[in-house]
Amino acid sequence: MSNKFLSTTSAFLLSTSMLVADVPKVTVDIAPVHSLVSKVMNGVGKPDLIIPAGASPHAYQLKPSNAKSIEDADIVFWVGEDLTPWLEKGLSSLAQDASITPLLGVDGIELLSFREGALFEAHDHDDNDDHDDHDDHGKKKHDDHDDHDDHGKKKHDDHDDHDEHAHGDHDPHAWLSPQIAKVWLNVIAAKLSEADPDNAAKYFSNAKLARDNMDSLVSEVNSILDPIRDKKFVVFHDAYQYFEKDFGISASGAISLGDASDPSPARLAEIRKRVVDEAVECVLAEPQYKQGLVKAVVEGTNANTAVIDPLGVKLDSGPNLYENLIRNLATNLAKCF
Repeated sequence: MSNKFLSTTSAFLLSTSMLVADVPKVTVDIAPVHSLVSKVMNGVGKPDLIIPAGASPHAYQLKPSNAKSIEDADIVFWVGEDLTPWLEKGLSSLAQDASITPLLGVDGIELLSFREGALFEAHDHDDNDDHDDHDDHGKKKHDDHDDHDDHGKKKHDDHDDHDEHAHGDHDPHAWLSPQIAKVWLNVIAAKLSEADPDNAAKYFSNAKLARDNMDSLVSEVNSILDPIRDKKFVVFHDAYQYFEKDFGISASGAISLGDASDPSPARLAEIRKRVVDEAVECVLAEPQYKQGLVKAVVEGTNANTAVIDPLGVKLDSGPNLYENLIRNLATNLAKCF
């Protein structure tokens, strides 16, 4: 073998390794957001996932491999402390040199407040129909950002109180809105491009393709939901209002107040009364939580049950998870009637 060949091969391997090294190391908190980042990074690199799809983001314990992924990261995307308040400390201590983007804090999205009470009377979706208010709402959100530290402290102080929402004032399940996901795709592409300008064109091209596919997904899901738009259903916990708002449907109530809390007997009785009095046809369970609570609500009624999943517990992580997640939500809800 000639020295010239060896020299050429070595140069090629060196240049290839340098190219790979230039791609930022990216870490993401939950599987749906990981899917969005995977779309934008397609053909360039692959992000790491902190919380597996089958684990609850509210009670997950960081593993050594997760800590190393965070420590090595150049960029971190996470929903924010409203979803995983426990992760904030880990990011602060382990990802000191990384660019960290809490996606609930970006411009151009509207955050929804938690609906209060088992039956949601205080929150009517008609109050939120004007999507043109997104920018104003986003501006207000950023004007209030200086209060974040005080709010976060109060939130942590109240974390053990199951009579209050465990994650602050805003519902953090914003990834269930394809419209918000489209905004996040742009943000993800921009952050990646700042760190890796050589691949900026690829990131933005991937983001545009993903947004176009998102529009097709929205059309598909609207077709799935069209026959059941006026049907009444109850969810296990109040995680779906972003999905509801995007697709013009509305839950009649929630069995559980929050992600990590068990409903009181009074709340169960209130939900059961609505199911009976208003002939609610569908009560939805989730794979992560107690199925017996759903059985207690529907026992002796004509309501059907189905399982829906806001995280993609049984889905393979990666670029296709997001579409499958949203599609499955719609399909399983429609099959309940």
